Amino acid sequence: MADPLLKITNLHAEVAEDGTEILRGVDLEMEAGKIHAIMGPNGSGKSTLSKVISGHPVYEVTDGDILFRGESIIDMEPDERARAGVFLAFQYPVEVPGVSIANFMRTALSAKRGEEVDVFDFHDELVEKMEMLGMEPVFAERSVNDGFSGGEKKRNEILQLAMLEPVLAVMDETDSGLDIDALQVVSAGINKIREQNSDMAVLLITHYQRMLNYIEPDVVHVMVGGRIVRSGGPELAHELEAKGYDWVKNEAGAEAELARI
Repeated sequence: MADPLLKITNLHAEVAEDGTEILRGVDLEMEAGKIHAIMGPNGSGKSTLSKVISGHPVYEVTDGDILFRGESIIDMEPDERARAGVFLAFQYPVEVPGVSIANFMRTALSAKRGEEVDVFDFHDELVEKMEMLGMEPVFAERSVNDGFSGGEKKRNEILQLAMLEPVLAVMDETDSGLDIDALQVVSAGINKIREQNSDMAVLLITHYQRMLNYIEPDVVHVMVGGRIVRSGGPELAHELEAKGYDWVKNEAGAEAELARI
């Protein structure tokens, strides 16, 4: 078996400002090229996990480790993790008025590559990726997320994903706020990017099974109370859709009680 691309061991993390513990011993391994989905009820720690992986300063790791390509990234700054190949698609992308998507993307690409990207080469790359994703070139002239609908914000993040070509893409509730048409467009974009880059691993964080109708995961994890309490194949997502989360929460509570005996 190949070494895992991402290996999370006994990860504990808290809110830096007030010490509230959110992650309580997360264990997770992912191989290159695989799709893992993390599902769970509100407040289970899913979005916190995505931000801790990317190095968000709001959270502080108190125990455990995150190995990416065999090296710990715990002490790396967010920009260092991004340059190493970790990409985070936010649940609520921020607006950046006055900065065009094209200029934003060229700056990000230059930072990743460690040298300024030629304007003409960048233009050719951008047009190629937008054509692949079925996006009109005029979209890149708009200010980043300024006045965008929920679907447009998510499409912008998919364009960033295509341009930056990360090794690991962490998608934090990308389906949040999307109607069926927008969900299909965004999911198709992710699938096209994976066709171009089969080694890219994807960590999909979602409440619902519906996105997994379009992007089939290799592994589904269930997160409850700051820990991954169950893992399985795609069928686990269908079971959760049918039964809800209470049965998993009850099982996790019973196991925790037995562990204390």
